[in-house]
Amino acid sequence: MSSRDSASDSGLTAARGEKPEPNEATFGAFVRKPAARRVAVDASDSAGSIEPVESLPDDAIEVGAIVDAYGLKGWVKIAPHAHAGHGGDAMLAAKRWWLVKGNERKVVRCLQSKVHSDTVVAHFAGSDDRETAYALRGHSIHVLRGDFPKLTGDDEFYWVDLIGLDVVNDADVALGQVAGMIDNGAHSIMRVEFPTTGKDGSPATGERLIPFVGVYVKTVDQAARRIVVDWDADY
Repeated sequence: MSSRDSASDSGLTAARGEKPEPNEATFGAFVRKPAARRVAVDASDSAGSIEPVESLPDDAIEVGAIVDAYGLKGWVKIAPHAHAGHGGDAMLAAKRWWLVKGNERKVVRCLQSKVHSDTVVAHFAGSDDRETAYALRGHSIHVLRGDFPKLTGDDEFYWVDLIGLDVVNDADVALGQVAGMIDNGAHSIMRVEFPTTGKDGSPATGERLIPFVGVYVKTVDQAARRIVVDWDADY
């Protein structure tokens, strides 16, 4: 997350002049904590090892990072990237994970994973002791977009699917493209970037922070790659 992603509530209020009410509908699936769900051990998956690969699949999405070993039997502790719209239930649902650290790329079979406090702990085939698990520290974790659980609500979206969508207001004025999503604890916020001109006359990139709540977000059309908002171009 960049430093811009840590905008304060007061800064957001100044951008719009008002704050969403607590009971307004909030869009976005990844403002939730990961469900406390366990992936059962599958004996047929118990064979295998941690294998190097040359590249990641095209639809691999980063969902977290290994921060430590957990226990003595080869489990790892993971910090999920819930704030970037990756991770959560997607990490728990996938049985095959890709690990990346520098130029290293590995594929592992996840035998078991579960939520542990604010982290996720997991056990891979081929990781049977603490030393093996400890050596995996610092690897980012990627899973296939196709392994993400299906969302049940019409107003739920995975953040990764919103990145790059065009944003226009209800007067059809282009406001820019979604460059990132922020979770400020109360609701999600779209970080919308647009081309502008700097003080010296050179090309620059401007930014709008738009609360991703029903009072401002009117429609999200993923097929048309377009989001319509009630937001003035001068804000």
